[in-house]
Amino acid sequence: MSKTKLTINNNGSVKIEGDFEIVDRDGNAYGLQGREVVSICRCGLSKNKPFCDGAHKGHFEHEAVAFDLPPKKV
Repeated sequence: MSKTKLTINNNGSVKIEGDFEIVDRDGNAYGLQGREVVSICRCGLSKNKPFCDGAHKGHFEHEAVAFDLPPKKV
């Protein structure tokens, strides 16, 4: 099994690469037709949610810069 990688794109989607499954809240799997790379909408404008259709262009801004989360509370 290959490692799954999520890339948060500047001003756009979340790109998912690797061996993964995407399910709805009831556990039903989306039919990815063998894809190993998909992009997930994070702007809310896609007409193909949860997948990105490029509707964010010119309407969504966010510079993706990695940071450390605070320690998990016990």
